[in-house]
Amino acid sequence: MRNALDLAGIRCLVTGATGTLGAEVARILHARGADLVLTGRSTEKLSRLADTLGQRGTRAVQTVALDLSAAGAIPRLVESLKGRLDILVNNAAVQGPIGPLAATDWDQWETTLRFDLLVPIELTRAVLGFLADGRTPGSRRGKVIILSGGGATGPRPNFSAYAVAKTGLVRFAECLAIEVRDSFIDVNAIAPGALPGTMARSILAAGPEYAIGDERATAEKAMGPAGLNTLSRAAELVAYLAGPASDGITGRLISAVWDPWPRLAEYREALAASDVYTLRRIVPLDRGLDWD
Repeated sequence: MRNALDLAGIRCLVTGATGTLGAEVARILHARGADLVLTGRSTEKLSRLADTLGQRGTRAVQTVALDLSAAGAIPRLVESLKGRLDILVNNAAVQGPIGPLAATDWDQWETTLRFDLLVPIELTRAVLGFLADGRTPGSRRGKVIILSGGGATGPRPNFSAYAVAKTGLVRFAECLAIEVRDSFIDVNAIAPGALPGTMARSILAAGPEYAIGDERATAEKAMGPAGLNTLSRAAELVAYLAGPASDGITGRLISAVWDPWPRLAEYREALAASDVYTLRRIVPLDRGLDWD
């Protein structure tokens, strides 16, 4: 029986690998035996990350420096895979403009939507054939792991571009999971929680007039010890979904912080038969109201 934590011989593509979460995901996947293909915009940062990982073992680490939104970038990345991929981690994202819709720059809003929503969908579409290749009921399953984010399950005023994109990714995961189920590919989205890094810093820099509600408090907390704990838990969830313990768990939005994901395999059948961890419309009866 395969070790649920063992990713030896598995090839994983991680986008946005030089970011806070991407680098942590790369480290844990590599530590569990995976061969990695890492992408990011900075050749220098990718090289430093690869050097760090290389000190921990002899597993293959390939880096591809590119801007995923640039013309021809995704075909170039797909070509570098040489026809082989087991796990896709769609992690790359930008915060986008902060502020009321009417006051934000439309080009930035549109660019954010493209980078955070359309680019990961385009990349997923481009590698589906690799992920499905050679899969059988007894083999390793292909996996698509998508990083969602704040705004996917509730309104996030002043962060509309990011929130709309991340919500779209969750519904995309739900749709694709059904489409590729017979190809033995699992597709899930992750809500990682508030992480220490560029996005939290940008929220703090935006000022209290834009970081309304508990946005600012959440960002401040993310930059402390709690954020580091959340970062570790989010990366662990990515590794869990990449491994065999999660086989058959698909079409879900799973919170790294709040959901009991280390035990989800115990509830695999019940989960598959339910709408738990999915986006749904709330109707009056769900709240004990009879409006008919």
